[in-house]
Amino acid sequence: MGLFGPLKPLHRAETDGKALAKTLSWPHLMALGIGGIIGTGIYTLTGVGAGLAGPGVIVSFALCGLVCACAALCYTEMSTLIPTAGSAYTYSYSSMGEIVAWVVGWALILEYSLACSTVAVGWSAHLVGFLEEAVGLKLPAFLLAGPYAGGLVNLPAVLVSLAVMGLLLIGARESATLNIFLVIIKIVALGAFIFLGMPAIQAGHYDPFMPFGFFAHEIGGEKFGVMAAAAIVFFAFFGFDAVSTSAEEAKNPGRDLTIGILGSMGVSTFIYMLVAAVAIGAVGFQDIAASGEPLPHVLRTLGQPFVASLVGGAAIVALPSVILVMMYGQSRIFFVMARDGLLPAAVAKVNAKGSPALITLLTGIFVAVFAGFVPLKKIAELSNAGTLIAFIAVALSMIILRKKLPDAVRSFKVPLHWLVALITIGGCAFIFSSLPVQSQGFTLIWMVIGLVVYFSYGRWNSRLRKEAKIAAGE
Repeated sequence: MGLFGPLKPLHRAETDGKALAKTLSWPHLMALGIGGIIGTGIYTLTGVGAGLAGPGVIVSFALCGLVCACAALCYTEMSTLIPTAGSAYTYSYSSMGEIVAWVVGWALILEYSLACSTVAVGWSAHLVGFLEEAVGLKLPAFLLAGPYAGGLVNLPAVLVSLAVMGLLLIGARESATLNIFLVIIKIVALGAFIFLGMPAIQAGHYDPFMPFGFFAHEIGGEKFGVMAAAAIVFFAFFGFDAVSTSAEEAKNPGRDLTIGILGSMGVSTFIYMLVAAVAIGAVGFQDIAASGEPLPHVLRTLGQPFVASLVGGAAIVALPSVILVMMYGQSRIFFVMARDGLLPAAVAKVNAKGSPALITLLTGIFVAVFAGFVPLKKIAELSNAGTLIAFIAVALSMIILRKKLPDAVRSFKVPLHWLVALITIGGCAFIFSSLPVQSQGFTLIWMVIGLVVYFSYGRWNSRLRKEAKIAAGE
């Protein structure tokens, strides 16, 4: 029993048929990571970030990449040390105790659910732009935005959320295999954008490089600066997190998770910085900041309407892969929390294909509701808050278990682990401080609600607590 409740053993045999099928190898996991990372962040949030930081958004991407690379190293060690589903929730459970694990799991619910909704809204914007430019079809405005923008509902965002939910109900391997093809489409489209945009770069578009400064500060009620942009585009990097949630389904966790997490982070960070530099250098940050689909917009400005339609079409085809990765991760977090007794046991049941069908269905509905009625920027900010909490927890878990269990078998060990952990923790705390005050306040409220749920249900139904009582003869 730890300071924050019982500690879950590192390697715990699960029974009652509540184990996930081992169907994924490293190509699936690397594609899963790239599929989750390269998506809305580069296709949509590049414009939002440029509006907050100007050309300095390139630095925002670099800083986020550095922090996330360090977090990725921590995740890799932890996922090979504890190769079971649950990601940061499971790591916290084994290192710090049940209460901390619950808080982290509750933060992950916020992260994954709202990440799916963010991508769905970004996909909707690309669909609208593609239909208008390539097909000449203009959809009714009231079906393209929620009440916050004078509409009724963002119907395309709702429909794509439900469609991805349906795909996940088929099974994890089938979903991951399809994801590989979607990732290839995305990378080819971004390569075409870079090839056509690079000759149009003008050095003057990078001057001034940081028009709003480095640190986040308020102007007219909104935060601007490189760090303010980092707090938004940070969303673009945490797809690798979902790879670690698949640990229980990896055929060879030590090898497959290492390649999947580190490989996807390295490839994605390089592509992000290059695409952002080309977009801003080609047309200027003010231009792309005003567009909901910045990359096709840049190509149309450069007189490439056909390629713009192809890139927009690629986003339409490929962005659902990000929703797939995030919804996959969300359903696995719910699954493990239910299997541990902290959520109702009914949601931990798996179908004939080894997938948690009920929780996937509930997650899909939740995501669709947020996507239909909440604006993209607000959803991204809230999703980032949950992610930052999870990253800090993973770094702390790595340090604690290095101290408590120095001889435990680790197929991957973080080099300079103290430095890497401190960069992760400090960087995430700094980025969290750059979020809008409203988002920070909502996150606090969400955590309070989570603790109420835990102390009214989870604590009394905890599987570990029940087993401890039986062992003690109570």
